[in-house]
This record gives sequence, structure tokens and C-alpha cells, in this order.
Amino acid sequence: MVSTVYAIARNTFTESVRQPVYFIIVGLAALFHVFSTWSAAFSMGMTESGEVSGDDKLLLDLNLATVFVGGMLLAAFLATAVISREIEQKTVLTVVSKPVSRPAVVLGKYLGVTAAIVVAVVTMLVFVQLSIRHGVMQTTADKLDGPVLVFSGLAVAIAVIAGVWCNFFYGWVFSQTTTLLLCPLIIVAWVLVLGLGKDWHFQSLLTTFKPQIAMASVAILLSQLVMTAVATAASARLGQVMTIVVCCGVFLMGLLSNHFLGRRAVENDAVSRVRLASPLLPSRPDLQRNGDGFNVTLEFDPRRRLEPGTPFYFGPNPSGFMLATTHFRPFDGSIAESSDLTDRSRPPAIVITRVDGRDLTLLRVGADTPVSSRPPRPGDWIFIKPTVYHPVFLTAWLAVPNIQFFWLTDAVTQNQPIPLSHIALLSVYAVSLVGVFLSLAVVLFQKREVG
Repeated sequence: MVSTVYAIARNTFTESVRQPVYFIIVGLAALFHVFSTWSAAFSMGMTESGEVSGDDKLLLDLNLATVFVGGMLLAAFLATAVISREIEQKTVLTVVSKPVSRPAVVLGKYLGVTAAIVVAVVTMLVFVQLSIRHGVMQTTADKLDGPVLVFSGLAVAIAVIAGVWCNFFYGWVFSQTTTLLLCPLIIVAWVLVLGLGKDWHFQSLLTTFKPQIAMASVAILLSQLVMTAVATAASARLGQVMTIVVCCGVFLMGLLSNHFLGRRAVENDAVSRVRLASPLLPSRPDLQRNGDGFNVTLEFDPRRRLEPGTPFYFGPNPSGFMLATTHFRPFDGSIAESSDLTDRSRPPAIVITRVDGRDLTLLRVGADTPVSSRPPRPGDWIFIKPTVYHPVFLTAWLAVPNIQFFWLTDAVTQNQPIPLSHIALLSVYAVSLVGVFLSLAVVLFQKREVG
């Protein structure tokens, strides 16, 4: 089966990169990245924060959004070109009439389209990196980035000339040759640019490398794997127009699901965010037993009044989803009475015992029954009440692919570090969604008449 899937995937990849729309979308995206360095000067502020600042924030938003949408459209067009069109023209019958299982056909088609999408998206993402390195041209007096212009121009010129040459003398498909050559050439150009400053002096490759932007780019690449699976499932039953409609619908609903479903599925209001957290007793850092305590410093002033005796809940999400604390009863004793604080016959709770501006002291009171899976840590959001979940909206929210998870550009522009663990979780989420949609594609294609 492995050799069969590989043969189908290889043939599908070749057909995909030969599609005119493949070359058009990659070419248009590259041109947009070039022109956006001239047109994105809308004075977004010149404060130095994070890996991009000023108008470069808008430049990053525009360019990554171009890749985001362009990759989705490319997945829809390619999937229909190599799957639904073959079904409509009965050419797929020559494959399924042989001892080849339909799941193998679906998997091979998906892998072939995915390989083509990866080549295109990587090419577009490298152009994003080059445009960010060049920066926005705010005035005509701004200095051009010579290495970016020279090496990227050479990469494009070599790819196009080679495409024309091979088409004229060997009959190779121009779009296929050009796009397949452009990907490695533009990567080489990017590496050369990283090793040179704007004035052509040698420098470390890490000097202008943007790791946070690179991780945001990886997240977008993962999203395209999901959208390719969606397009594969839709094209197993639908034609080109309806497949594009389904892909656009899933894409838009995935971006808006937090707004339309998430805020109705999870109900809670964050009060502030933890900047620093340290245990009162270093020997008891778990906040699991009566008398355990923490000093917490907040990032910003609380949105609601906090006072001694207020319950303290915390978790990683500003919506209150998946709190690290359980639903416990509010402390009904007196904070001023030590006997009430040490009374283990009371229900377990975490309460605020001291408030001094943004500095708080927490205390674990009541029985030693666990009320939190871990202690508070920097980056946690804090709440004064437990989260309320609405099952209907929660089910719908979890069922819809959340494409917003893959959009990390806001974190980059707001100087919020993206941990590698988040990329790992996104990878698991993407693989899970791909498995779901490929399973759906197999079900839809299994009983479809192709003869």
C-alpha cells in the first residue's frame, strides 16, 4: 500500500504544480509582498517593541494574511483539479478499477496536494521574511536593502529564465519548472541575506533572523495542512465551485468561531494577569495544603475591586476556559481570625488575604482536598469566580475547526512571546483535524459512483 500511495501522491503533486492557478497565486503573492513595502506606510507608531515595530507591524499583518488566504484558495483549487475533476471526467476509474483501495486513493491525493501546498506556502513565507527584513519604505529618502533586492531578484530571474529555457528546448511545463526552482532558490537567497547587513557587511545569520515571526509562519503552514484536508473531503463529493465555497466557509467560520461560539460557550471575566508569582514558603510551592501561600504581582490594575476574602481563580486563557482551579465554595470565615484560616474542617478554597495595589497575597485555606492542578505562574489570567460552561455552544465551538489558533501575528506585533510548547500543541491539533477530515473524505468517497 505504501508504494501505491507514493505513486498516487507523486502523480498528484506533478499535476498540482502544473495547474496555472498554482503559478498565478504564488506569483501574485510575491508581487504583493514587494508592493506592500511601499504601500504599508500608514504611521502605526514608531515604538520599538518585539521583532517588528511601527509600520512593519502592518506590513507583517498584510503579508501573513496574504499567505493565509492564498494558501486556502490554493488548497481548494488544487484539490478540485486533481480529485473532483478526475471523478467528473471518469479518469479516476482507471485507478479504482485496479486492486487499489479507495482510502489509498484519498491519502495519496491528499499527500500529493499537500506537498504542492507546502512548496508554495514556504515560498510565500520566505518572501514575507525578505519583506520584513527590507522594511516599509516610509519616504523616498529611506535606504534600500541591497542584499534583499539583489539576491531575491536573482532567485526570481534564475527561476523564470530556467523555466523559459526548459520549456523552449525540452518542452517542460513553464509554471512547474519555475515554481519548483523558485522555492529552493528563494530559500538560498534568504540565507545569504541573513548573512549580510544592508551595507553589505558580513554578520551572523541570527542578527536579523526573526524567530517569533518564523514560529508564526510555521503556524500558518500548519493551518494550510488542515485546509488541504478540508478541501480533499469536500472535493470527494462536490465540484470546484462548491468546494471553494465550503473551504471559504470553514476558513471564515474557523476565524470567527471564538466570537460567535467561544464567548457564548465559556462565561467568565478576567480581572488581571499574573506578572510574578512566588510561594510564601519555598518548601511548600504547590498550593495544595492548608496554609500554603503565594505572593502575586499583577501586570495591570485589576478591572474589578479586589479585597481580602475574595476568591482567587487562575488559568492560562483569558476566557476562563480550562482553569487550573476547580469550582470551590467561597471562604465563609474571617481573614482576620487565624483560627478560621487554619480550620481544616472548612471547605477548601484559595482566597486573597492582602491587597496592595498590584501586589496580592494568596492563602490556601480549609481542608487539604486539592482545588488546583498547579500553583499560579506568570502569564496566568486571574478571576474571582468559576467559569460557567454552556454545553450547546461549547459542543459547537469544539466541533468547528478553530483557524484562529493558527493566527499568531497578533502575538508577534504585541510582543507576546510564542513558546515552542504552543507550536507543539498546534501541531497536535492540526494532525487531529487532518485525521478527522481525511476520515470524512474516505467515507464520502467510499460510496461515490465513479464509473
